Amino acid sequence: MPRILILGGTAEARLLAGRLTKRAGLEVTLSLAGRTASPAAQPAPIRVGGFGGIAGLADYLMKKRIDALIDATHPYAGVISANAAAAAHRTDVPLIALRRPPWIAIKGDRWTEVGKVGEAVRALGEQPRRVFVTLGRNELSPFVAAPQHHYLFRSVDPIDPPLAVPHATYITGRGPFAEAQDRALMTQHRIEVVIGKNSGGSATYSKIAAARALGIGVVMLRRPPTPAAPTVESVEEAVAWLDHALTSAMVRGV
Repeated sequence: MPRILILGGTAEARLLAGRLTKRAGLEVTLSLAGRTASPAAQPAPIRVGGFGGIAGLADYLMKKRIDALIDATHPYAGVISANAAAAAHRTDVPLIALRRPPWIAIKGDRWTEVGKVGEAVRALGEQPRRVFVTLGRNELSPFVAAPQHHYLFRSVDPIDPPLAVPHATYITGRGPFAEAQDRALMTQHRIEVVIGKNSGGSATYSKIAAARALGIGVVMLRRPPTPAAPTVESVEEAVAWLDHALTSAMVRGV
């Protein structure tokens, strides 16, 4: 029975795992980093936590006799993606990266693109502003250096302890969000600028559409470089790749 390892943490990983677990003759494991305290329900058996770098992942692939590796991690999970590419090369396990396309700015968008969170904080300027921050809870420490702003933080898990800034409101929520919902939220909190990542997909695009409708600027963190690896952009393409990879392995007698 072919064994498939999906590196997950995204909606695409969950959908892909759901598709594959419905098929007879496949053993699917979905791996999660474990950074979210209450992850969404998953349709496949899961493992949680890191592998121990390239060597640890390569060892796992060999010991578990993994036949195909699918990297469906978040576009900003650069370390695990690099480790996956290196471990797959080391063990000769077929690899595909499932990467959702980034958002593209359209008419009415006011984006300022930056490379790091610290640059995003500096882009706010010295004058106090009302800022909607939609980054991971483990990425927020640079905001302590700019206590003059009024922050609205939205995260999947509670931010505990709170940041050492005097003006902050914390809300939790898991996408998908609706544009009307985010437009109302930004209006209620009199938001002047949004800070977020170019995650792609539809689940969190609502804040981008809402900012456009309200004429609000967005400070956008650019995606990090991705390792060289075969890449697809949809669950359907990933399934087609897997079918081809497994068929090719059977022909070779692997």
